[in-house]
Amino acid sequence: MGSRSKARARAQASQAAAQRASAPRPQAAQGGPQAAQIRPRDVQTRRQAVTAPAAAPAGQPPRTVLALALIEAVEAAGVLLAAALAGIDTGSGKAYELASGIAITAIAVGTALALGFVARGLRAGRRWTRTPALLTQLFTAVAGIILTQGGRYDWGIPALVLAAAGFAMLMAPPSVQLLTPGRPQEPGQQ
Repeated sequence: MGSRSKARARAQASQAAAQRASAPRPQAAQGGPQAAQIRPRDVQTRRQAVTAPAAAPAGQPPRTVLALALIEAVEAAGVLLAAALAGIDTGSGKAYELASGIAITAIAVGTALALGFVARGLRAGRRWTRTPALLTQLFTAVAGIILTQGGRYDWGIPALVLAAAGFAMLMAPPSVQLLTPGRPQEPGQQ
């Protein structure tokens, strides 16, 4: 028997055991002879049900992913604000060259739209958003470091705080579980 067949057999046995454990017991409900008996498996199942963290409502991602979506949206708003300021500077003649000011403004607007799209995908719990969100946090951290070194603490410190919070939310176990493609479910989670 191959290793895949063994794994499949173990999974089927585990599912059958979980179904038996969660099936109602008519004799126990009627006070039959098994009502007074408490099996170790029943105690363990009840203990897991009590200590298990509260799951998100059906169809909604965990709170860590929702917080990450909010952080991503704030970062998108920050890039859009920077694009508006670059556009204002370009329009008032403060840009080094008119063409480069226009290009920087257009690139920043496109980036803000892309970040908004990633935030929307995170809000929906889409798995493809993990890599763009990770890269966003990395680039936000780098930009925060550069801004802080340049003396722009008003932009650098918030960028660093957002990047740190984004990394924390992205690496939280519920986020990893939801956003990692191909990750097998833990036993008992279905």
